[in-house]
Amino acid sequence: MNHRTMKNIFLFLCSLCITISANSQNTVKAPEPFGPLPTQKQMDWQEMEFYAFVHFSLNTFTNKEWGYGDESPALFNPTNLDVRQWARIVKAAGMKGIILVAKHHDGFCLWPSAYTERSVKNSPWKNGKGDLVKELAEACKEYDLKLGLYLSPWDRNRADYGKPEYITYFRNQLKELLTNYGDVFEMWFDGANGGDGYYGGANETRKINTLEYYNWDETYKLIYKTAPKTLVWGVGPSEARWIGNEEGRAGKTNWSLLRQKDELAGKVHYTEFMSGHEDGEKWVPGEADVSIRPGWFYHSVEDDKVRPLDEMVDIYYESIGRNATLLLNLPVDRRGLVHENDEARLKELVATVKADFKTELLSKTKITADNVRGSSETFAGKNAVDGNKNTYWATDDNVKTASITFEFDKPTDINRILLQEYIALGQRVKAFNVEVKVDGNWKTAANETTIGYKRILRIDRVKASALRINITDSKANIVISNIQVYNAPTFVRMPEISRDKNGDVTIKSQDGNPVYYSLDGKNPTKKSTLYKGVFRVKKAVTIKAVAIDAVENISSAVKTAKYGASKENWKIVSASSGDLKSADRVIDGNPDTDWSFGNDQNKLPQEIIIDMGSLLNLNGFTYIPQQVGNNLNLISNYEFYTSTDNINWTLQSEGEFSNIKHNPIEQIKTFKKAKARYIRFVAKSAVAKGSTVSIAELNVIETL
Repeated sequence: MNHRTMKNIFLFLCSLCITISANSQNTVKAPEPFGPLPTQKQMDWQEMEFYAFVHFSLNTFTNKEWGYGDESPALFNPTNLDVRQWARIVKAAGMKGIILVAKHHDGFCLWPSAYTERSVKNSPWKNGKGDLVKELAEACKEYDLKLGLYLSPWDRNRADYGKPEYITYFRNQLKELLTNYGDVFEMWFDGANGGDGYYGGANETRKINTLEYYNWDETYKLIYKTAPKTLVWGVGPSEARWIGNEEGRAGKTNWSLLRQKDELAGKVHYTEFMSGHEDGEKWVPGEADVSIRPGWFYHSVEDDKVRPLDEMVDIYYESIGRNATLLLNLPVDRRGLVHENDEARLKELVATVKADFKTELLSKTKITADNVRGSSETFAGKNAVDGNKNTYWATDDNVKTASITFEFDKPTDINRILLQEYIALGQRVKAFNVEVKVDGNWKTAANETTIGYKRILRIDRVKASALRINITDSKANIVISNIQVYNAPTFVRMPEISRDKNGDVTIKSQDGNPVYYSLDGKNPTKKSTLYKGVFRVKKAVTIKAVAIDAVENISSAVKTAKYGASKENWKIVSASSGDLKSADRVIDGNPDTDWSFGNDQNKLPQEIIIDMGSLLNLNGFTYIPQQVGNNLNLISNYEFYTSTDNINWTLQSEGEFSNIKHNPIEQIKTFKKAKARYIRFVAKSAVAKGSTVSIAELNVIETL
């Protein structure tokens, strides 16, 4: 055999090895799907991540959260309605769509429905020729946003609510909304169903079985036949679930799975929605809904109560960062515009989030995975940082624990870690931890549970030479599509301000940062008064404070706290039941303490009378419900009286604390100016017909 022949044989064998190797790579099969899987519609929906809610209706003009159903359509008359302004603000915030409340519980329709006179066609807006749903649909198309719609199943206006005829009416309106305005990405059904209402003049309470009355199976068939692209949220066999609170926060553990059969049988409590079910038989991911203000509809008294930037940033990380989507409500005002204060806060949030995720740090690292499926490049660790959502790092079958390590060229500051599973094959990871290598030693930076579509961790900033993700428990072999790391700018949290009944003010800051404050309404700076300890302010006052990082000279957002005159001279005159000594908790200035009254022997209504010590000019009051604990004993209906002499009383306000069960925040009620020394608060009924109610704090709103 000559030299040339040997060379040819060698080249042939090399070629054969390469071919075998290539074929070997090609024959490594992708992981099998595991457990319940998302539909393409659900995956597209999850990728939207962030979209807007808009509450704007008769309630905007009656200053209510829930209309009773007897309000006149003539009250709906925005002076400067501009849906393009809504769309522009939403688009600038990086949101992907808008869900409009087309009909709330009072039954007023924002489109000229052919099936009722209770709609915009009988309002003065555009002389009854307007169609708000149509206008918004056109604006969404212009700004490349998706349109979603909310249609309340409960209607407090309809005389036939609770009867079979109403279901026909409800479905007819569904058809209108799903056929006349183009694609609808999400249909939103509220869980509030049945209760008191106008009901065509009956003025009564009607109870229904939510799971049976609407025949959701048939209603869903109608939706999917009419609009197959529409994802249905809420009650019934939905494709996405409520997150279990109205605070916009998912649980640290959050499965996209739900035992929906149990839910439809009434065996699942809504608090379980925060974390879903590891053993759920259906893919039903969570949507976290929250309003940018305390209420869902616009109230002018909340113009200075827009959620602080700190809270908004936390909401982002605890919704989108915890495997949920974020539905942020913008309560359009009486002009028909998103209020300037809401827009400003939204801009601050977006700027903060963009800064946090400005520069990704893993793309140039050395990557080592201790297990790669079939040792194939198709499933290598580098796929987790290639920016392609359809590639992934995967492990061999039955390998449920594995690590992937990233080595930096030099020690690098990091404090944000983003992870994503390839959810087209199911949600798998049950537990994982993050380690960082600092000065040659590995340290644990985080211990967590689920990942799902997206998980974002905020850790303390460290200068790491390497990062290691350890999957410590998984339901099946591991499939990770994306891992990213960032070094977010220092975020200084606002200080906390509190004032007791004597007027003593305490200000606390995180990490011991110095705090500067003002009492004149101006925003404080380093030239303002430095907080050195408790100080007393008895008069009505607006306190503003900022914390400033001593090292980086970075300021927090401004914290604002408004107080009326101190309660130093307030006294409890009487209470119809309960321990009178502990009733002082109602006026102690601390919302974390509360007082309960009423029981099975002393049934509601119950009342408390307070002497404010001097004549004050009032134009409202606030009730802060119990804040600490699981059973909050919430008041649902109330009466509020004033008196100058504790003998002659005037009823100033009465009604319901709408939606307080799911949004137990400070309730603000205003009335015409009244001079009073004594106030009487009556708890008429409780949420869930309880016999015991609680009050964390009662305050009055003073006017000059």
